Amino acid sequence: MTRGVGVDVVDLERFAGVIDRRPSFVTRVFTAAEQQYCELAKAPVKRVERYAARFAAKEAVMKSLGVGLGAFGFHDVEVERDEEGAPSVVLHGKAAALAAERGASVFHLSLTHSELVAVAFVVAE
Repeated sequence: MTRGVGVDVVDLERFAGVIDRRPSFVTRVFTAAEQQYCELAKAPVKRVERYAARFAAKEAVMKSLGVGLGAFGFHDVEVERDEEGAPSVVLHGKAAALAAERGASVFHLSLTHSELVAVAFVVAE
């Protein structure tokens, strides 16, 4: 049964500016594994796309659970990739507790980006 749906869009140019102006932003928002994956991108624009898509995913998870910023930390939502490269969401800490409280145990994640934006769509079941 669907417990919630969340979608988020991130403007890539604006997001790149945030990363450039606030270097601590990356470590504050992304797990070590997420940073490792994003930093493997050869082109700087691809690096920004990867970070922006993961940021959108974190916000989309919040929306799928019916909460906003501050309900749990960004590190509590982690985007992983399986062997074929498909993204998935793993929840930790307060995010996992809130999901359990809301009866959401499975999260479906879709990520995409263009030259202008990154988009994440999440369905919580």
